Amino acid sequence: MKQILTFLTLIVGSLVGQAQTGVGKITGSVIDGNQKTVEASTIALLRAKDSSTVKFTAADKNGKFAFDIVSNGRYLISVSAVGHQKGFSEIFDISDTHSVIELKQINLVPQTKGMSNVTVTAKRPLVEQKIDRTVVNVEAAITNVGASALEVLEKSPGISVDKDGNISLKGKEGVLVLIDGRQTQLSGAELANFLRNMTASQLDQIEIMTNPPAKYDAAGNAGIINIKTKKNKQAGYNGSLNLGYTQGKYPKFNEAFNFNYREGKVNVFTNISHNYRKNYNKLTINRNLLNENTKQLEKYFDQEANMINEGNSYSAKVGLDYFATKRTTYGVVFNGFSSPGTYHNSNQTFISDPNHNLLSDTRATVDNTQSWKNFSTNLNFRTLLDTAGKELTADLDYISYDSKNNQYLVNSYFNYMGNSVAKADTLMGALPQNIKIYSGRMDYLQPLKGGARFEAGVKSSVVKTDNNAQYDSIQYGQIIHDFHRSNYFIYEENINAAYVNLNKQLSKRIGAQLGLRLENTNAKGTQVTTGENFDRHYTQLFPTAYFQYKANDKNNFGLNYGRRLRRPNYESLNPFIRFLDRYTYQQGNPDLKPQFSHNVELSHTYRNFLTTTLNYTKTVDIMQTVIEQKGEEAYAKQANIANQRQYGISVSANNPITKWWTNSIYVNVFNNKFNGLVNNAYVTVNATTLMLNGSQQFKFAKTWTGEISGFFRTAGVEGVLIAKPMGMLSAGIGKQMFKNKGTLRLNVRDILYTQRFSAKAKYGNVDAKFTEERDSRLVSLGFTYRFSKGKMTNTKKRTTGSASEEQNRVGVGN
Repeated sequence: MKQILTFLTLIVGSLVGQAQTGVGKITGSVIDGNQKTVEASTIALLRAKDSSTVKFTAADKNGKFAFDIVSNGRYLISVSAVGHQKGFSEIFDISDTHSVIELKQINLVPQTKGMSNVTVTAKRPLVEQKIDRTVVNVEAAITNVGASALEVLEKSPGISVDKDGNISLKGKEGVLVLIDGRQTQLSGAELANFLRNMTASQLDQIEIMTNPPAKYDAAGNAGIINIKTKKNKQAGYNGSLNLGYTQGKYPKFNEAFNFNYREGKVNVFTNISHNYRKNYNKLTINRNLLNENTKQLEKYFDQEANMINEGNSYSAKVGLDYFATKRTTYGVVFNGFSSPGTYHNSNQTFISDPNHNLLSDTRATVDNTQSWKNFSTNLNFRTLLDTAGKELTADLDYISYDSKNNQYLVNSYFNYMGNSVAKADTLMGALPQNIKIYSGRMDYLQPLKGGARFEAGVKSSVVKTDNNAQYDSIQYGQIIHDFHRSNYFIYEENINAAYVNLNKQLSKRIGAQLGLRLENTNAKGTQVTTGENFDRHYTQLFPTAYFQYKANDKNNFGLNYGRRLRRPNYESLNPFIRFLDRYTYQQGNPDLKPQFSHNVELSHTYRNFLTTTLNYTKTVDIMQTVIEQKGEEAYAKQANIANQRQYGISVSANNPITKWWTNSIYVNVFNNKFNGLVNNAYVTVNATTLMLNGSQQFKFAKTWTGEISGFFRTAGVEGVLIAKPMGMLSAGIGKQMFKNKGTLRLNVRDILYTQRFSAKAKYGNVDAKFTEERDSRLVSLGFTYRFSKGKMTNTKKRTTGSASEEQNRVGVGN
């Protein structure tokens, strides 16, 4: 650790030293075509060669601006202001002999129309490939109409979702999911449930970062997915109304309303939505029961579960920004979410001897009533310390999650002739969970000489979860407390972190960014029922490094490295038992420890549209869902089972083929290998997987658009499971109406009904196959209406909170 610190300190010191060279200064002023002063205009300093942005500033009330400490080179100035067309300066040089440049006045041309009756409908590409991330513009895809946020993720480049809703990126689990830069504090089944109840109409963009910089929490073995919701940047008022109806096996519908009002120094915004969904799942499990010692076949278990989930979700966000000065903004945001619902499972298990002679038939019904509530408050602050771009931001977050899950399980037993052979048993469970999160962070940004940028920050969070699971049995009409299954678990955690990050252009062709994050973790778990507990303390360093080389105008190369970790989510630590039937269930594991990974990527971008990336990842103590078998019972739990090695290559292309046809395609090939012990048996699982994501968009006329999209995945490894191929094909059409203020879209998803999950597991005494079908073939009709009255504003709104990594680890189960 000392060697890493010394090495990074030397490098950062060296780059800071280089960043001090260059003493150029640029001054100028802006007026409009009527010789009036233009206030609050945004000034951008651009490199003349490629128009890339070096830094920003703002003109003062007299229209004057200045850039200090600019390195030698050729530049030009770009000016943007409300109600004016964009303006540019002449190209100029800064050198040792011409270090002070005074520009001619820049005249902006007023727009002929005001913004009050103009609707902006600029078309964004579906996928944008940036230096450190891939950006998916959600509304650019017609086939996202009526979809949930989880379904939008599922068809995004490099992302896959397994049968339980766990999200993988480029074949690696442990993705950190953020909403507007803040973590949801959800993981596993509850994160999947949350995203299923969030509609695509609420989303703006999805940012995919496989190797995030040091500013972000070190959590997220596979990287970070940031889901950005819709925001407004207009003075006056503006908003949108979204309505959607979807028909599959069962109907689904959603409504959402967004509104923003800006007047003077105050900006108020709100987002209200409702979503009703009824989903159907069919799960088939074929399990061969082997003798633990001889591994000889003893029985066949053939199980079929028909599950129906039904529920409503209600969400509301209300916020206020107060612009105290042109440089300082205070903000407060309140979020509320409620999702009551029911779950019903009708389950039947046939047990046969090795000759397939039926021995018995067990029929089970499981009914759950669920209530899930979330409330969060964010206080934020942002101030610009000077005109050079020094910035200080801060966040305070409070988040609470409360869930209730009441379970009622009945097992009935019959012989091979269908006659009852034993009295039915009944199990009742009350599974509440309460989570409180307190978090705060502060970040500092300072531009340095020569176009460099220095960032630093600190963060601290406190989390407490309280889980008191109570099980009761009904025996001969009497309720008997089940002490064996009941469990009371309390988990407390404190994480403290600090980071530094430096970005520097070393030469015209080479750029570098180095970062270092330190995280201190203190965790305590107590099983009140049994008296067992753990107390863990550890401090870790997480370095990141990025290097870019621009060979010429057509070819760019990048190399990055990062060390990351994945902490157990709260649901996985909780030793609750959740039953599918008498023989199969899920259970938490309080002995879980964090996993650590090293990630390396080498990329090449050709003409800004074709990107090829090679990646290598080594993970130790990887957490995976495993299947263990005790007698006739089989159960799934997460465990630190193995080490994992992955290498792969991905290619993405996003380009217009003609004026009316745009192509977006992503191809990823990777090999995963696991080595470890599961249920006292050594397991090696190795497989190569091909993933394809694609979208073809068409513009038929000024107001008509169409799209064909889909994904395909060959057989691959998901933990200890070998998953079979799976894919989906969708198509949609859209029509602009009401003077481009309204959009009507029709979409059909999973046209061929091929989105079915199938897998097998075979190791030790486990030999099983799984197949899941869901209500995935859907027809959706959606309508969006946008309204506005006001002017565009360039004010930056704070969206990132402090409770990021913590929020992503909440889980209460479905």
